[in-house]
Amino acid sequence: MNELELKYGCNPNQKPAKVFMEGGKDLPFTVLNGRPGYINLLDAMNSWQLVRELRAATGLPAAASFKHVSPAGAAVGLPLSDTMKRIYFVDEKAEYSPIACAYIRARGADRMSSYGDFTALSDECDAQTAAFLKHEVSDGVIAPSYSEEALAILKTKRKGNYLIIQMDPDYEPEPVETKQVFGVTFSQKRNDVKITEDCLTDIPTQCKAFPEDAKRNLLIALITLKYTQSNSVCYTYDGQAIGIGAGQQSRVHCTRLAGGKADNWFLRQAPQVLNLPFRDDVRRPDRDNAIDVYIGNEWQDLLETDDWKRVFTEKPPVFTAEEKAAWLKKAESGVCLGSDAFFPFGDNIERAHKSGVQYVAQTGGSIRDDNVIETADKYGMTMAMTHIRLFHH
Repeated sequence: MNELELKYGCNPNQKPAKVFMEGGKDLPFTVLNGRPGYINLLDAMNSWQLVRELRAATGLPAAASFKHVSPAGAAVGLPLSDTMKRIYFVDEKAEYSPIACAYIRARGADRMSSYGDFTALSDECDAQTAAFLKHEVSDGVIAPSYSEEALAILKTKRKGNYLIIQMDPDYEPEPVETKQVFGVTFSQKRNDVKITEDCLTDIPTQCKAFPEDAKRNLLIALITLKYTQSNSVCYTYDGQAIGIGAGQQSRVHCTRLAGGKADNWFLRQAPQVLNLPFRDDVRRPDRDNAIDVYIGNEWQDLLETDDWKRVFTEKPPVFTAEEKAAWLKKAESGVCLGSDAFFPFGDNIERAHKSGVQYVAQTGGSIRDDNVIETADKYGMTMAMTHIRLFHH
């Protein structure tokens, strides 16, 4: 089949809509269940590229959680610690397959943003991954294959309408890509640049050391940025994204946005959050929202009403600014930061330092590179100039 009719385009009024292959070629994917929309397939095609490249670069199963053509999270399949299991709401006594760990991590990077995501898996979707997905609010999944049990589980989601796409893992697109904007056709060479450790060898900072886990985390950051709407930066730690700032006009705003998400990721591991007294009947999305409010500045206002009773069995104590700062100072260290283009000012490094960043990979080439390097040296960071720009639009 080389053409597929879609429900509608980006919005319901944009009909008709379809995807197709030119030259009579077959589409490189098969819809096993559900009916895709235009944005579903944009997310599917971009997220598949991301996890495929993560798999090739790290040798580990990879997963991504996509929303509106940018990743909310991306990760490789490293084991989950007991704390990770608690903050990601999975069985603390169970052992999970590498591909399940990868998606649980990707989904957990920013659970607020992952609500209603599109899931991408580099390896076969197994029953463990499907069982986790079954209980999450998600629009669809793309993977190279599915076990029989996983497929049966996923077909029960969304009253049997959950979108399940099987991707041809051997498919390679043409080297030139085109798209239309306002009736004008754009054409360019596809961005097939390979992200490898070779791009981490130009290190202008006084500190030159990149431990192996930092190299892996920087590759995860850069490959994630390759499929994130620009401007964008990505904080990574322990095999996964922990904060992604996408689509901002100012790079320092990306750094602040992603840094705030990274801070929240660490704060969710604090005892004050882990021990929140949730009611048994609270749904996962409501629990995520409550945690976000509790960590944020709105909690004090909420305490003045009875709204907290909707999610908690008793009133939790305030998580004070001093307690948050103390926890972050203790928890944040060795964080990695990637940027899809150069840092124009040292303010990005200043903000990154506040979230425990020790290792940086950025394009380089700013007229103020000396200021950026000087700021990195002030905090003892190791920074690589990749000489690769990763704009994505």
